[in-house]
Amino acid sequence: MTDAAAADPLVLFAVLTPFIGAALIPLFGRQPILRESVTLLTAAVLCALVLLLVSDVLAGARPEFDVITTAVGLAVAFKLEPLGALFALVASSLWIVNSVYSFGYMRANNEPRQTSFYVCFAIALGSTIGVAFAKNLFTFYLFYEALTISTYPLVTHKKDATALAAGRVYFLLLMGASLALLLPAIVATWIIAGTLDFTSGGILADKVSAGLIGVLLALYIFGIAKAAVIPVHFWLPAAMVAPTPVSALLHAVAVVKAGVFGIVKVCVMIFGIETLSAMGQSGWLTVVAGATVVAASVVALKQDNLKRRLAFSTVSQLSYIVLGVAILAPISIVGAAMHLAAHALSKITLFFAAGSIYTAAHLTEISQLDGIGRRMPWTMCAFAVGALGMIGLPPTAGFLGKWFILSGAMQTANWVAVGVIIVSTLLNAGYFLPIVYRAFFCEPAGGAAAHGFAEAPWPIVFGLTATAAGTLAMFFFPDVFYALATSIMKE
Repeated sequence: MTDAAAADPLVLFAVLTPFIGAALIPLFGRQPILRESVTLLTAAVLCALVLLLVSDVLAGARPEFDVITTAVGLAVAFKLEPLGALFALVASSLWIVNSVYSFGYMRANNEPRQTSFYVCFAIALGSTIGVAFAKNLFTFYLFYEALTISTYPLVTHKKDATALAAGRVYFLLLMGASLALLLPAIVATWIIAGTLDFTSGGILADKVSAGLIGVLLALYIFGIAKAAVIPVHFWLPAAMVAPTPVSALLHAVAVVKAGVFGIVKVCVMIFGIETLSAMGQSGWLTVVAGATVVAASVVALKQDNLKRRLAFSTVSQLSYIVLGVAILAPISIVGAAMHLAAHALSKITLFFAAGSIYTAAHLTEISQLDGIGRRMPWTMCAFAVGALGMIGLPPTAGFLGKWFILSGAMQTANWVAVGVIIVSTLLNAGYFLPIVYRAFFCEPAGGAAAHGFAEAPWPIVFGLTATAAGTLAMFFFPDVFYALATSIMKE
């Protein structure tokens, strides 16, 4: 593989495209069809640009673009490497599907402030691409915070007391953790290493003691609170008051993925896997990640509200990615990257299905879903596919990431990680399979006539069908994602 870096204006244009779309959307605020067309066109252009850049990355190039360098030497700069390319590919492609889904959902539920919704959504995606393309921690931090700010209006979209309270938890916890933990870690890294550039093998080797490495790593793990590692996870279940397309954005497309992406990138390209291994950082990180995986799964079992069960499932599934990093084996890093993509496809499918049920039947509780699969077969079949992906069973994408993570745990004799994966898989089955059973094999309360509804509008059904198909397709055709994931450790 060559490591040729080339200044490429497409990198900058890709980052700017969602922001340009966000500026254009308000011009058509009173013309819904045109407003939605601009949204969809923006998403399509972004995806096309990312696909072009991904092809360059797969060919060995590392396209980059430096925007500005401050007086103290900190630069706003972008560079696309395999992990960022994988994240950008997931986010940009799912934005198209989420947009179509949103058109149906927002209209069918007569949601207010739809123009501002699409504007904030576009800004959030632009911030996500900025995170994915960041060449250094300074650029990462700027767009990471922009993502928090742009998603706050989406979380509080309903503007009622519950939404505003959830928004306060969301904003204060994410921003507080960032300012109190992440920013000091970045400053300390700058002082110690003299650079913030993401670099193959890391930038801290032979510069700090094992104790200081451990402190810095803890600051990054908990400071990047979007990864929702316990105990900085409370914002995620609270944010479920938002409209379902926002929940899908938070859990699959942008926010939480920016968190786990940041943790993987910091561990691989700031600390370096060899440095973390040599300084004995695997043990405590495995325990933290494993505890989050299991504890969140146990809490999910107790939730009757469908979106809250999915929220705690997300807390659990995100820490699979952190666990893959904690194992500190090349194959487990590949698994972490693969699971980032697989979880996005499966979890967005599940949230799309939850929104479809709410739109068509106005049901929110799992105990209300007896027999719903007979009246909403497309929705619940897609839900079943997403559920299998979360459990990690073939033929779904979720199997791939978990298999590689488990393989890494076996190779390194990390029996704590092995135990966590086995137990959590059983727990995943415990809180997902009963929903599928209820939907298809239980009689509705009051008889078959109790559910006088059918499928949600076609844009909603299209969205959930497309992502369910993607969950299956990634299992059979994983080549692009696998190539990007394996390239991470070859940098």
